[in-house]
Amino acid sequence: MPAYKEESIEVGVPVRTAYNQWTQFEEFPQFMEGVDSVRQLDDKRLHWVATIAGQKIEWDAEITDQTPDVRIAWRSTSGPWQGGAVLFSLVDANRTKVTVRVEYEPQGAVQHLASAFGLISSRIKGDLERFKEFIEARGAETGAWRGEIHGKEVLTR
Repeated sequence: MPAYKEESIEVGVPVRTAYNQWTQFEEFPQFMEGVDSVRQLDDKRLHWVATIAGQKIEWDAEITDQTPDVRIAWRSTSGPWQGGAVLFSLVDANRTKVTVRVEYEPQGAVQHLASAFGLISSRIKGDLERFKEFIEARGAETGAWRGEIHGKEVLTR
């Protein structure tokens, strides 16, 4: 049975800056706990390596929807099933609400217990807090990809 988690945070940067940083997937290990590496294979596909509950897990994911300054959605294509979206909402000219929604299928007893005890929500919340610290300390993104993805269609700018 899939589990669903959602967490949000406000960051002190404009929407464009927050969104642009989130498109830099290979930077995720700098603020995501347990993520060892993310390798971008092409505009749509990513290879993830993470350590979860002491176990190294690898999987591939594809971006299913990416609209600049609004949303990035994904789903796994190998490994444990999971999907989700990151939403970017204007609070004011210099503040953005970042919302992460994740749906996943817990694998094994450890992940079922972690989900039941709220450890997954707490990890997402911690990742968002570290993202806030990361982007606010920099004040600018490390890069940007302003293309769009809608299903199989990739539009580069």
